[in-house]
Amino acid sequence: MQPNVDHTSMWSLIANASLVVQLVMLILVAASVTSWIMIIQRGNAMRAAKRSLDAFEEKFWSGIDLSKLYRQAGSNPDPDSGVEQIFRAGFKEFSRLRQQPGVDPDAVMEGVARAMRVAISREEEKLEQALPFLATVGSTSPYVGLFGTVWGIMNSFRGLSTAQQATLATVAPGIAEALIATAIGLFAAIPAVVAYNRFAARSEMLINRYYTFADEFQAILHRKVHASDE
Repeated sequence: MQPNVDHTSMWSLIANASLVVQLVMLILVAASVTSWIMIIQRGNAMRAAKRSLDAFEEKFWSGIDLSKLYRQAGSNPDPDSGVEQIFRAGFKEFSRLRQQPGVDPDAVMEGVARAMRVAISREEEKLEQALPFLATVGSTSPYVGLFGTVWGIMNSFRGLSTAQQATLATVAPGIAEALIATAIGLFAAIPAVVAYNRFAARSEMLINRYYTFADEFQAILHRKVHASDE
């Protein structure tokens, strides 16, 4: 006795789908898996950057000598701390220009500002890694799934043209397997869109705090360089 096979189950519909629809499903599943990997990685990186920023700012405003802080940051650098990289870039340029005889204080501050802007740009690139991919998955996955659905429905109606009796039972499996592509597309797109919006907001918040720190650090160095020349 042959076991009953449910031809309307999810796996049966996927297995019986046309090659094009199966390829669309495979692409969407691969995009979903990749986006989830990037979501986890970006989430960990954003949390590490925020923790490092809070810890460094607490140490910076504790009254520690800037030269001592620079030596500590250089001897034990934190790769997750973007603000530490900005501080090191600014203080390194400040020390280098101060050692050169006859350098105008304003020229020193311009060099410091330029060095920190470059460092912030590098940190901005790090924070925005994977965001373009998540945006692409979020915006294109529904359309890719819709393409698979349209293709599957076209095949179903072509099959109806050769059927002697067109009933709902005849066309329903084909339409159901086609709609799975749209469902997978939405499954891939929704988390990617949510993650993109969240990470973009976190990235903007961190970058704004980097610029705020750079401005405050420049003000300290400005007072330092002009006080020494009086």
